[in-house]
Amino acid sequence: MAGLIFFRTNDLEMIRNFYIDRIGMELWYDQGQCIILKHENFLLGFCQGEKEEVDPCITFFYESQPKVDEAYTRLKDISTTEPVLNPKFNIYHFWGKDPEGRTLEFQYFLDKSLKI
Repeated sequence: MAGLIFFRTNDLEMIRNFYIDRIGMELWYDQGQCIILKHENFLLGFCQGEKEEVDPCITFFYESQPKVDEAYTRLKDISTTEPVLNPKFNIYHFWGKDPEGRTLEFQYFLDKSLKI
């Protein structure tokens, strides 16, 4: 089974460029008014609408702590925190925002039993 998350956006082209150029996703499928982007096994869709939808959190996870640090260096201008160890959830992560205010999380699972 697979799945993806869809959001409404009021500026599809800006969001397409942000997630492809800044986050490093690739265009997986273009439906005209909707696009589906891919990052490894993660699919994320955006559809043109009158008002953006910003409530959920979008989490990107990496295979190592240094990869999170690389993402932070590249995305420092959109980050809202610095990378930190989070013992409650056994992760290393930082937070950011996309151009429409959606919460983004960039993390590494410290649990070595997880196969990513």
